[in-house]
Amino acid sequence: MNAPSRTRSGPGRPRDPQLDEQVLSATQELLVSAGYQATTIAAVARRAGVVTTSIYRRWPSKRALVEDAIFALDEFNHPAPSGDLRADLLAWTRLFLAASAHPAARSAIPGLLSEYHNDHDSYRRLLDRGELPTREALRELLSVAAASGQASPDCDADAVFELLRGATLFRALTHGADDADAFCEQIADALLAVAATTTR
Repeated sequence: MNAPSRTRSGPGRPRDPQLDEQVLSATQELLVSAGYQATTIAAVARRAGVVTTSIYRRWPSKRALVEDAIFALDEFNHPAPSGDLRADLLAWTRLFLAASAHPAARSAIPGLLSEYHNDHDSYRRLLDRGELPTREALRELLSVAAASGQASPDCDADAVFELLRGATLFRALTHGADDADAFCEQIADALLAVAATTTR
């Protein structure tokens, strides 16, 4: 998944990457050990050994901090195309599942989704930041695959993405990384079938 810079710039002195990493790591650790509700700015500051004002200069809210901590779990590098669509879809499935099944992500995602329920603007910014570039990369992969006869020329790239995201997210939240290999193989086969489907 490619996305713009995961850390937010704000007014004042230049950002200290080491402090940013320290705070993000503390946030991830708290999400795992204490849960989303208990991961407050004050708790993160104590764990990271910084003052709360240092955090607020970088992140305007807990939600923004948690978003960056979760994005930091994934370097947003799309799997390099191999020329074999099935192998590529398997690599994408493994990437999505690994990102969502990380213990910090499993703790944070339900809380974030609850907050987005009444804040559509923030959710839209999150989509623009991570989802839209990823959809485009997957669309390009399927376009190349179609040119080589491995996918339907008019396959529904959005349907492939929705199946990939929905299946891996639900699996991550309910089972974590348990039996990940077999699951990813099954989903790769399902994605391949969708990619081969003619929509006209």
